[in-house]
Amino acid sequence: MNTSFLFRALTLWMISTLFSAAAGVADYLKKPLDWYATTEARTIAMNILSYQTEHGAWPKNTDTVQRPYQGAKNDLKPTFDNGATMDELRFLARCYMATKNAMYGKAFQKGLDYIFIAQYPNGGWPQYYPLSKQYHRHITFNDGTMVRVMEFLREVSRDPVYGFVAAGDRKKAAAAFDKGVDCILRCQIRINGKLTVWCAQHDEVTLAPATARSYELPSLSGSESVGITRLLMSVEKPRAEIITAVDAAVAWFETSAQRGIRIDTIADPKAPGGKDKVIVRDPKARPLWARFYDLKTQQPLFCDRDGIPKTSFSAIGHERRNGYAWYGHWAQSLIEKEYPQWKKSTARK
Repeated sequence: MNTSFLFRALTLWMISTLFSAAAGVADYLKKPLDWYATTEARTIAMNILSYQTEHGAWPKNTDTVQRPYQGAKNDLKPTFDNGATMDELRFLARCYMATKNAMYGKAFQKGLDYIFIAQYPNGGWPQYYPLSKQYHRHITFNDGTMVRVMEFLREVSRDPVYGFVAAGDRKKAAAAFDKGVDCILRCQIRINGKLTVWCAQHDEVTLAPATARSYELPSLSGSESVGITRLLMSVEKPRAEIITAVDAAVAWFETSAQRGIRIDTIADPKAPGGKDKVIVRDPKARPLWARFYDLKTQQPLFCDRDGIPKTSFSAIGHERRNGYAWYGHWAQSLIEKEYPQWKKSTARK
């Protein structure tokens, strides 16, 4: 038997299994602190550092764990979108606390400064920084972007793992979080004098609901608004404005639930890929919420890439109908479990 071949195969297997249990940085954040001083952690940290952009953040949709980046730094686009940046910073903070290696502390500080710099004076964050002339400049709630930034800043302001951060920056993180809350309250959409929920993105100047991609029109978001509401509910000792905002959002979720329907994927020989998504009547179905609701009628809104709004799911083309999350059970747990518990807890304070 060729021992050289076996050695190479074994080596490749060891490399492939080194990170096999993890899908990304988040999977490593619950390790005990002393693990972050191990050789395995250092390998991951060096890979993560190789993807840090000159501005201090990380690109999206990128595996920053398994192998180092070997391209040009200028090709990396720093962003908060799709989970980028926050978990990389969490990992580096743990590495610094475990090793006191200045390299980790410096990289963490650069990323934290990026977050501070990117925040608008009104408290919001764009999807990308430096700012784009496109929709990325808008205050971005889409896919939980701004909520994740704020949750991270709150951690920095008070969690022990960030004890190495300068006291001034920890206070700055707390202040940035509070400004974010103020921005959220100002962005909450009011229709006919009544507070509702939020759009997936808001104009960075006027705070009005704004367009993102061509099929993501100014609207009421049945998805992103859930994460925003949960964030407001997580504020300790919430002031009256926060309680009012949460109450109004939950009331909107209750009245906007789509009941008696479910979304099925059916076989359709005439459709691309032989499948299609359809709405099926089902009185026993769990409540659904549409991704978008019209700002005037407050009814579900759908759209193809042509930007023309439609009022029914079946009216949009196969590509968008099957390639986007138009419905979800997003608010069910919020209104049935979390909100009632929160109301009890706030009543006791």
